[in-house]
Parts: sequence; C-alpha cells; structure tokens
Amino acid sequence: MGHTAREALSPEAPARDVPEERSLEYSGMVIFLGSWAMMFGALFFSYAVLRISAPLWPPPGFARLPLALPGINTLLLVTSSRTLALALAHSRRGELERCRRELLQTIALGVAFVALQCKVGVDLWHGGLRLDSGAYGGTFYLLTTFHILHVLVGLGFLARLVAPLGGRVPVAPRRIPAALTGMFWHFVDAVWVVMFVAVYVL
Repeated sequence: MGHTAREALSPEAPARDVPEERSLEYSGMVIFLGSWAMMFGALFFSYAVLRISAPLWPPPGFARLPLALPGINTLLLVTSSRTLALALAHSRRGELERCRRELLQTIALGVAFVALQCKVGVDLWHGGLRLDSGAYGGTFYLLTTFHILHVLVGLGFLARLVAPLGGRVPVAPRRIPAALTGMFWHFVDAVWVVMFVAVYVL
C-alpha cells in the first residue's frame, strides 16, 4: 500500500484546522512578516540615502561587488520557491514521498544559498571590504547578514515541515503551517531579488 493510502488510514493523520486556529496563525504570520518587512524597508531606505548622498559609488579604492555568485544565488532561491510550491501541491494531493523529496530539495537549495553567500562575504573581507570600510562596507554586511538570518529562520520552518515525513508512517504537514511556511519562504526570495538588484546590479 502506498504512502497516500497509508496516510489516509493512519490514526496519526493531522486533524483539520479549525477556523479560529487558522485565523490566529495567519494573523501571527502577517504580523511577523510585517515586522521583517519594516526592518528591511528601513535598511533599504538607509542604503538608498547613503548611495544618493555619496559622490561616487562604490567609493574610491573599492571595486564593484561581484555578480557571478550572487547571480547564482538568485537562481537558487528562485528555484527553491518552485520546489516548495511543488512540495505543497504534492502534500495537498497526499503524495507524501514526492512532497518529502521537494522539501529536501528546497532545504538543500537554501543551505547552498547560505554557503555561497558566506563565501562572497569572506572573499570580500579578505579583499579589503570590512565593517570599518565606511558606509560602503557597513551597509553591505548589515543587509546581507540580516538576510542570511532571515534564510536561516526559513530553513528552520522547512525542517519542521519535513520531519514528520521521515517516519515509518509518514504524516502530511498540517495545512496552515505549510501555507505559512510558503508565505515566509517566498518573502525571503522576494527580498533577495530586490537586494540583488539594488546592492549588486545598480
């Protein structure tokens, strides 16, 4: 008997989410994302003010930021949004093994993003761009470190979704946490796309 049928018969299958619980959890995520959005908005605003007020950007003595690895990271996060969307679709259809595979791919893509972004930071640090390099270095590390923290939070949410799928009797993720994790992860991706264009490209 496949995972789908076994899940339907399993007494461990999660109960349906009640409207009150759904409303409370959605409201909590909206507030949570709103607080992240305000913090990123303040950082982007500060970065824009610094760039507009600077006579040259990057300042004399500093090279432009690299594009290759951040560009690859953009592809990784965009792809991870797709794999997560597929995972949630498989979960709704009861295709738990396929859901698990897509979630693990999403996590792997997120981990690869963090690793490559850390490499970018380390390479720039060794190249002379540091926290004491004035506004140019300070704003770069503040923005990118804050986003990496954001990604790590998202990876924690994803790990909570995939954990019940690895047992002897796989249990589908609850609908509300799965949907809210999707909201958070897509927000992670959207912020990165804005950051990539604003910080690395322009």
